[in-house]
Amino acid sequence: MTSSRPYLIRALYDWIVDNGLTPYLLVDADHSELQAPLEYVDNGRLVLNISPRAVRDLDLGMEAVFFSGRFAGEPRDVWVPTPAITAIYARENGQGMLFSDSDDGAPPPDGSSDGSGDSSSPDSRPHLRVVK
Repeated sequence: MTSSRPYLIRALYDWIVDNGLTPYLLVDADHSELQAPLEYVDNGRLVLNISPRAVRDLDLGMEAVFFSGRFAGEPRDVWVPTPAITAIYARENGQGMLFSDSDDGAPPPDGSSDGSGDSSSPDSRPHLRVVK
C-alpha cells in the first residue's frame, strides 16, 4: 500500500491555507536526501514556512515537497523527501498532524497485507477493528 503521508500533507496544506493560516513543515534534518538550508537546523529539526507568500513553485508531490524560497535574502531551491517530513501544522495555533514512522506505507509488522493486523505476537502494533 502506498504511503498516506503525501495525501495528508496536501490536504492539511489546503485546509491551513483556506483558513488564512501559515503552513509550516517540521523536517527531520538528518534525512540523507534532504536538500535545504541546513544552517537553520536546530536539534536535528528544520522548520519551513511553505505559505504561498513565502515560497514559489510549490510542488507537494508523492516523493518530495519542492519549492523555491529566500533564506537570509538568498534564493534557494528546497527539496524535502516526503519521509523526512515529521509534521505539518499552522503556525498560529499549532493545528495539524504529526507523522510517525509507520505512516511510510510499509507493510504491517506481521507481514500480512489484508489490513486485519492479526498477529500472535504480544508486541504487535495496535490496529483498528469494526465494532458493531
